[in-house]
Amino acid sequence: MNINIWENIKKEIYLRIDAEPSLKNYLESLILSKNNLIEATSAILASKLNNDALSSGDLSEIILASYNQHDFIQDQLIDDILFFQENDPACKYSSTPLLFYKGFQGLAAYRASHSLWTNDRHTMALFIQNRSSEVFGVDIHPAASIDSSVMIDHATGVVIGETSKIKKNVSIFQGVTLGGKGFKRGDRHPKIEEGVSIFASSTILGNVTIGKNSIVAAGSLVLDDVAENTTVAGIPAKKIK
Repeated sequence: MNINIWENIKKEIYLRIDAEPSLKNYLESLILSKNNLIEATSAILASKLNNDALSSGDLSEIILASYNQHDFIQDQLIDDILFFQENDPACKYSSTPLLFYKGFQGLAAYRASHSLWTNDRHTMALFIQNRSSEVFGVDIHPAASIDSSVMIDHATGVVIGETSKIKKNVSIFQGVTLGGKGFKRGDRHPKIEEGVSIFASSTILGNVTIGKNSIVAAGSLVLDDVAENTTVAGIPAKKIK
């Protein structure tokens, strides 16, 4: 699967170059010149997140090294891309999230910062978190635990707190907050089980669990656990299905 999706992405890039020759150098430098998906992802993130503190080249090396710390990260990136394709009707190509979706890019930046965090490089992890928040509008604490496949769609205004845990096959839309209550310390953020969908501008606060395959309707405020296979809506959110 890893080889197939990378080969598919490269084929798509050749088609994109044919369609937009003015982007040839950009697409060749960030994708066609790379050996695999994690090299390409590192280069794309670095091209967007670099600033006066770190050049694009230096940042690309840091992100790539963080990915290489864990054999599973490339598979996570692939899972995220495939999940976008399966769940976003606008996503017709494997290369689209990689190149153009800040939700995927913000999640990919989190995967780098999380790797750095687990290796006690907290300052660099927080640097990448901060730059990702500034550039992509997605603020994910490096200590949060996020499985793949996950889709953060549109992404603007998404906040995921330090002790949040998100299982696989979860969809999160713009403006969602997974936050704490007040100034409590310790394990204080939501736990999102497999198959959950959290729609736009919803807020989930505290160490609560959103059960498997549940739905949080747009604009909801969730303060309590949600059972499996349940839809909740409203302020505060209540079961509607």
